[in-house]
Amino acid sequence: MGANKFSEYTDFIMNKTVELLNIDSPTGYTDDAAAWVKKEFEDLGYEASITKKGGVLVNLTGTDADNGLFLEAHTDTLGGMVSSIKSTGRLAITPLGGMNANNAETENVRVVTKFNGEYEGTFQLENASIHVNGEYDDVKRSFDTCEVVLDEDVKSKEDVEKLGIGVGDIVCFEPNTRITKSGYIKSRFLDDKLSVGILLGFAKYIKDHDITPSRALYAHVTVFEEVGHGGCASVPEGVTEAISVDMGCVGEGLSCTERQVSICAKDSGGPYAYSVVKGLMEAAKKMEADFAVDVYPHYGSDVEATLGAGFDVKHGLIGAGVYASHGYERSHRDGVENTLKLLIGYAL
Repeated sequence: MGANKFSEYTDFIMNKTVELLNIDSPTGYTDDAAAWVKKEFEDLGYEASITKKGGVLVNLTGTDADNGLFLEAHTDTLGGMVSSIKSTGRLAITPLGGMNANNAETENVRVVTKFNGEYEGTFQLENASIHVNGEYDDVKRSFDTCEVVLDEDVKSKEDVEKLGIGVGDIVCFEPNTRITKSGYIKSRFLDDKLSVGILLGFAKYIKDHDITPSRALYAHVTVFEEVGHGGCASVPEGVTEAISVDMGCVGEGLSCTERQVSICAKDSGGPYAYSVVKGLMEAAKKMEADFAVDVYPHYGSDVEATLGAGFDVKHGLIGAGVYASHGYERSHRDGVENTLKLLIGYAL
């Protein structure tokens, strides 16, 4: 990992991503994360505002207001919500976004009440003691068979209610963030907080090099992507193109690795704009960014929500390669740097 002119920005991105990962923000509970994002862009010298939906809209400046480029990332994550309190004092929860019970089992959680603070607990299989439950291996993990065990002395529904916990309270899962000596970053919710960090690094690069983009340039950090409508609004007048900066998929049948930037040609919503995909590939080659072009079989992005809302824009999707999506995710600083280089080559 020799130093280069992008290394300081990659370091900046990694550090900011870790800070953001430490702020709970399951979809529907994102005010703290949005406030942090807004302040970070303002600290870099940009005009930023909270949208009516709770996202962050940033003006990255630029000259051609009739040919604007809109960059979308999201800070909402997966999580849970209390759906009922059991007679045992355990909590049944419903997932927020695509949280999967199979890889959420045994994770530490925080239950955020509306008026009575936070409580810790663990998401466990019902009857989770292997020495007691002879059918432990055979039970299908789901949100019907798993529950939150509170780290409080509660034995009944009434005990839990006395704590101020109720239906509709938010359940935040521990991200367990770690950066290895070899440059890997491992955490829940790299989707899509890693891309928010990348947009911050991109914004810092523009400021540090006193660049005025040739076209109006905006960033929108959305807060409802995980439930499909994050990018449906807040597109400034004059925008002609929108690119979602989200995770790049890594898995069987795909060519992208965690050390590359992925350019998506098609996902479950259909093909991305041919001219945009081609332009992104050309920019990656110009910047000598290591990239892959893939088709994602089970994926949807903010920018598709933008199109679905009726905005007349061309669209694209890029992102640093992320393995184990919607689970305990992993990427690499090389993938971060390659994504930054692609953004610089394409947008500037």
